[in-house]
Amino acid sequence: MPTTTHTGKSDLDRDARDLYAALSDLVRLYQFRDRDTICCHDISVTQCYALQSLERGGAMTLTALADDLMLDKSTTSRVAETLERKGYLRRERHPEDARAMRIEITARGKTLCQRIERDLMDEERNIIESLDPAVRRAAIGVVRDLARLAAARIGRQAACCAVDTEQV
Repeated sequence: MPTTTHTGKSDLDRDARDLYAALSDLVRLYQFRDRDTICCHDISVTQCYALQSLERGGAMTLTALADDLMLDKSTTSRVAETLERKGYLRRERHPEDARAMRIEITARGKTLCQRIERDLMDEERNIIESLDPAVRRAAIGVVRDLARLAAARIGRQAACCAVDTEQV
């Protein structure tokens, strides 16, 4: 492990504090933006995350979805029940394990998920359009690295790292 000088430690402390403040502001802004955009489609942000997980990962068990969402199984079950009632997913007994539920996004759910993603991507383009392309790519790389490192600290794989994307 590299040794840290007193100056290096204070620089690291300052950078950690500044990163925390910057990310807190960004996350808060995105949470409200996502809530305002997603809720216009008559689903909650959590329900949208569930649809995105199913669209990205395909059919899965309720337990796998709960793990992906970082929610307990009973909360995930209520999310799934609501989405099923609205016609965005279907639940059925798992063909290989009668105790487990298999959850799958419906065509209607995919359409909704894609519509929400288009709305959010329009907003992303508006946010980053004034940045130099090299700065945009570098920022994406930094955010992706931060997500990967944070996920590793809690023993998870970050969604941005699980998806095959163009590297910086």
